[in-house]
Amino acid sequence: MRIGRFGPIAQLGESESSSGKKPQYASLQKGQLIESISLEEALHLFDLPRSIGKLDGDEISTAIGRFGPFVKHKSKYYSLKGTDYDPYTINFEEAVKLIAEKQIEEKNKIILEFDNKPGLRVLNGRFGPYISFEKQNYKIPKTKDPKSLTLDECMSIMEDAAKSPKGIKPSKHPRHLKL
Repeated sequence: MRIGRFGPIAQLGESESSSGKKPQYASLQKGQLIESISLEEALHLFDLPRSIGKLDGDEISTAIGRFGPFVKHKSKYYSLKGTDYDPYTINFEEAVKLIAEKQIEEKNKIILEFDNKPGLRVLNGRFGPYISFEKQNYKIPKTKDPKSLTLDECMSIMEDAAKSPKGIKPSKHPRHLKL
């Protein structure tokens, strides 16, 4: 056990090994302290990444990453944050259920796509529907129904957004007001 660059870690193996094997490292979980962690608890940290099974011929695994616990399938990551699942105890059926729910969510994100304008999509976002085109997002006016937008209406919304001034709005502080 020691303090690493990003906090307390457990090390399995020696750093100056004559066999050439590199040591393994695992971060301590919240609530675990270097002073009070047991050997069993420290060795339990090295149980991840853990293989759960195969779905459609591809491996399902679980681990804890930079943004929290996750399930990985077909190089896609499905977060376990905000769920009751634990990466150490989640089983195959629960992981498949989570993956299916997230895939349905992803499909419901797309409202419209246009065949004659690839890359132009109307999407459901965190703050409501919007238009996405060439890595730019455009707000849809509340007067428009996102499901019934045409290609011309989308282009018009994007042109209007390009014409509108962008940048920092002037402060309302008295010293910034023109007299």
